Amino acid sequence: MFQLLLIIIYLAFISLGLPDSLLGSAWPTMYQEFSVPVSYAGGISMIIAVGTIVSSLQSDRLTKKLGTGKVTAVSVLMTAVALFGFSISHSYAALCLWAIPYGLGAGSVDASLNNYVALHYASRHMSWLHCMWGVGASLGPYIMGYVLSGGQGWNMGYRYIAILQIILTAILIFSLPLWKKPGTDDTGRTDGEKKAKPLSLREIISIPGAKEIVITFFCYCALEQTTGLWASSYLMLRRGLSAETAAGFASMFFIGITAGRAFSGFLTMKLNDTQMIRLGEGLVLFGIALLFLPFGGSMAALLGLIIIGLGCAPVYPSIIHSTPEHFGADKSQAMIGVQMAFAYMGTCLMPPVFGFIANHIGIFLFPVYLLAILVLMAVMHEKMLPKVSVNKNKQDS
Repeated sequence: MFQLLLIIIYLAFISLGLPDSLLGSAWPTMYQEFSVPVSYAGGISMIIAVGTIVSSLQSDRLTKKLGTGKVTAVSVLMTAVALFGFSISHSYAALCLWAIPYGLGAGSVDASLNNYVALHYASRHMSWLHCMWGVGASLGPYIMGYVLSGGQGWNMGYRYIAILQIILTAILIFSLPLWKKPGTDDTGRTDGEKKAKPLSLREIISIPGAKEIVITFFCYCALEQTTGLWASSYLMLRRGLSAETAAGFASMFFIGITAGRAFSGFLTMKLNDTQMIRLGEGLVLFGIALLFLPFGGSMAALLGLIIIGLGCAPVYPSIIHSTPEHFGADKSQAMIGVQMAFAYMGTCLMPPVFGFIANHIGIFLFPVYLLAILVLMAVMHEKMLPKVSVNKNKQDS
């Protein structure tokens, strides 16, 4: 039964990845239909991000009250309803309205599922699950492209994904008894978890090592998103590649992440979470160094982006999986919720900051910007480690 639940969680991660890249693939068609500027996609993305941050911060409270199973089912249902709402929208204002439940559903399920896997499954599954998210995120644009090429319109693309999410919701509802383990209720909560008081944001941040790990997570997501968003522009404007070649090279970064997470699952059988994070940071550093090279041309840049992607691969899953060990199982849901909130902040804030730098100084600073984020991330992670060892000593005593 435990393995059946794991299969359902794998399906959930694929399904959760499906809508994440839909807006980008459909927007060239959507903005023309709505007669709005192309930049208005940022408004929808911002509403989704704010909703995600809010629900991530509430994930501890919701999970303690409902349990992971019910939080996951309700959140996926909210996402499905929002996607169906997108499919029947015929104005930009309607999209903004449906973006609210989309964001609120996305944050809590992300934090709750990640915490559940961190508590109950080996590190390799965390890597492979996030690999499956990448598979879903890759399939979403393919489904949208198939629909658009068939002349059905972007609305049907969203509708097909909404139907898949509704099917997943039904599977999750029927699977609720599977979340029960000895000493827990039908949603996986122990008596201690049901009685535990949710932690406030101030209480979470005051835990030794908490400030450092949320900054680490902020930096990681800032680095990943900035690389994904600006790599193509850097290759075209700085390295002189054509737009088509630059876009193809930039996609290698995401392929590196997805393939890296598949491979990382096997590496976690030999290395612990801290070693995996350090390995990832080292690879990212090497990849950035290749971007600095004045020789090697486009091949050095391509190899650099692939290696940065491979380096990014183990960091996110390993930080999440190590949270119960570093901060205690009783605080892990609260910590992961705050980590997710800071992750989305890094995703939203730091790429536009580089856009401002590129516009006013020059896009040649792209590798410098990535290096600065990487250094801060590595320093914060190393500063956290001795502090969380104090937490573990307190738990042992």
